[in-house]
Amino acid sequence: MFHLVLFEPEIPPNTGNLIRLCANTGCTLHLVKPLGFDLDRKSVRRAGLDYEELATVEVHADLAACRAALPGRWFAIETGSQRRHVDAQFAPQDVLLFGSERRGLPPQVLASLPPEQIVSLPMRPDNRSLNLSNAAAIAVYEAWRQNDFAGAIPAHKPFD
Repeated sequence: MFHLVLFEPEIPPNTGNLIRLCANTGCTLHLVKPLGFDLDRKSVRRAGLDYEELATVEVHADLAACRAALPGRWFAIETGSQRRHVDAQFAPQDVLLFGSERRGLPPQVLASLPPEQIVSLPMRPDNRSLNLSNAAAIAVYEAWRQNDFAGAIPAHKPFD
């Protein structure tokens, strides 16, 4: 499936939501330090991030270590790109990269990717951004849709 990378996430509930997203879609969640919260057992439980039972979560010391661990194609989902997420062609094992809630992705990270691999979610004019967990869910489900929801349980039949 896909790899979802959070660059220096700051808000525990967003990460908790994304753990559940990854559990339900088969994605692996990668967290790039520094984190704005602790992942010790007590903090994790208090923030609702009890990921050990739900999804695969990997923590990386920095973005270079994460990139070395994930040699596939990387897509940055960032406000301001002229290319929409639905115009990208996603394949299994692609990496979907999101910046921190307050800062987004640094310019040097964006400059390290080909322009066609930097995409945005459509929004109304004069809005800054979507919530991180909402934006990631939109991008993950679009990538999964493009791959015919591989690995999903069959759709339920309507009630008679």
